[in-house]
Amino acid sequence: MKVILLKDVKSLGKAGELVNSKPGYARNYLLPKGLALEATQENMKKWKEDMKELETKRQNEKSEALELKKKLESMTVELKGKGGEGGRLFGSITSKDISDELKSKYNIDIDRRKIELKENIKTAGITNIDIRVYPEITANLKVNVIIE
Repeated sequence: MKVILLKDVKSLGKAGELVNSKPGYARNYLLPKGLALEATQENMKKWKEDMKELETKRQNEKSEALELKKKLESMTVELKGKGGEGGRLFGSITSKDISDELKSKYNIDIDRRKIELKENIKTAGITNIDIRVYPEITANLKVNVIIE
């Protein structure tokens, strides 16, 4: 039995997908719980329209992400930290510090979890950092750490 999933169902598929399900599973579990719709002609027509809207939305998000990538790669974020000899910082620069600096100076809101730091920055100088702006788009940001 073909059904259109309304919500993610473990071992069957994600929301918005058209999947084959065993008839008993669909009638007794998926349909009564509101997890899926039967794939009738009317529901299929509406599903195809929704998929077109979703695709245009994804294209818009992707183009915005490409613009953000260009913007991030053209800038250098400067952060100050207290440090000692040899350019070592007393503390460290974290992804939250970078996110806060982008928000306050450049008005760019990036979640700290999207900033990919292998480990916190503990030395002065320029460091290149990857930021996930979209699932398959990664921007390279330069962070310049200055010792006060």
